[in-house]
Amino acid sequence: MCGRYVSTADPAMLAVELDALDETGDDTGGDERGPDYNVAPTSEVLTVVARHDGEDPDGPVRRRLRRMRWGLVPPFAEEIGRSAPLINARSESVATKPSFARSLRRKRCLVPMDGWYEWQVEPAPDGKPRKVPYFMSPADGSRICMAGLWAEWRDPRNPKAPPLSSTAILTAQSVEQLGNVHERMPLILPPERWDAWLDPDSLGHPELIVPSVEAISAIEIRRVSAKVNSIRNNGPELLQPDDGAGDQMVLL
Repeated sequence: MCGRYVSTADPAMLAVELDALDETGDDTGGDERGPDYNVAPTSEVLTVVARHDGEDPDGPVRRRLRRMRWGLVPPFAEEIGRSAPLINARSESVATKPSFARSLRRKRCLVPMDGWYEWQVEPAPDGKPRKVPYFMSPADGSRICMAGLWAEWRDPRNPKAPPLSSTAILTAQSVEQLGNVHERMPLILPPERWDAWLDPDSLGHPELIVPSVEAISAIEIRRVSAKVNSIRNNGPELLQPDDGAGDQMVLL
């Protein structure tokens, strides 16, 4: 699964990098929120969608950078917060799940990030189990984009309120070295799949929601500070390698 990740990109620069219109609503010329080293569920996160200009079905399609709530809220939901946020969608069953099927057909997105965290439960010196965090990211320091879905929800109790945009990240069975850390992994989409995945005029792409071995082979895994276990901690120090005082698991 993917329950926490890192996003340090400035929206304006990311929009240029991805050839997208910046629709994040930041008019200051910079991102006042700053980098986030501990992105948690229900946070507002950066996403990339592709839509027609002015909702014109005959107009050009452009990539657009938008902020969305991490935790998809299906359009049919009566209210927010009654259950755990839908931060992930299993790629194997996404087409048949009512919460995700409609988004898979018409509302697909990318979720850019620097990398993501996963935890392993390991025995501590005192015999008690503890959660040990690992950080997965490209070895060359480049950014990656995960396959995502998005939805718009309108509050049935307040029809005049603006819609809430929200997103979920697709996951798949872990392959290659990532299987040594967790049985699930977020679905990395390499750049050559982006346009087809984002295309608002297509009805889903089951052939795209399979792991890219090439993208996965470029991922580096390292154990990091247990400070990331608390969402109150947020800073570059969370990414510092941590050898666990000699008890680090060997990743083969």
